[in-house]
Amino acid sequence: MSTTPPPSTPSGDNPAPRQGPTAAELAGQYAARSGVQRNDNGQIDVLQSIGGVRGLAESILPGLIFTVIFTINQDLQVSLIAAIGVAAIFSIIRLISRTPLTQALSGLIGVAICAFVAGRTGNAEDFFVPGFFTNGGYIIAMVISIAVRWPIAGLLFGFIRGEGVEWRKDPVRVKAYTIATWIIVTVLGLRLAVQMPLYFAENFVALGTTRLIMGLPLYALGLWLAWLVSRPTAQLQESNDPDARS
Repeated sequence: MSTTPPPSTPSGDNPAPRQGPTAAELAGQYAARSGVQRNDNGQIDVLQSIGGVRGLAESILPGLIFTVIFTINQDLQVSLIAAIGVAAIFSIIRLISRTPLTQALSGLIGVAICAFVAGRTGNAEDFFVPGFFTNGGYIIAMVISIAVRWPIAGLLFGFIRGEGVEWRKDPVRVKAYTIATWIIVTVLGLRLAVQMPLYFAENFVALGTTRLIMGLPLYALGLWLAWLVSRPTAQLQESNDPDARS
């Protein structure tokens, strides 16, 4: 029994090979996932950009609970369990509200890593060590972004302002976003400059306190300053913002 081979597809009808995402598409995805948002006045909404009141609580409370309980009773295991419990409650709330699984569990995983490190070493101060590496990683990434002329502040703010990645064609805008990125780098570097000496001095109370103060609240301040210094001129902003033209 013979079989007839299927007719060949003319070369001109072959679908074009699927290309990978462009730099602009990747930048857009990064900006969308960053959570940075504007309010109705066209200014950055700092509270919403850090996750709102719930995001602020999720960032502060596990570390606060850990610091307070260990300061009172000096029981590392109880303090770690309490911190993980608080993070787990927030994760359950996010799951109930149908938040994507990754977002719901990210805070819990972060706290669990901190607890694992401190539990293995038996030193309460080591609860804060993973944060040092996280800060260092962000600093390195941002400095690299500046070196390759893709400053991260431009990726965060460019799409929100309607600039996309067109700002890279304007040396003035590249400079503005470079300065804005350096502001965020300074915030992260300041954390390490203040907290690491306290860690090596084994000053748990001071370390835990500064970790809370210099955590999300300080980052929010840096984000706001970065937004301000990278503002486009009124004429450029009007040309980029469809709402301003209406």
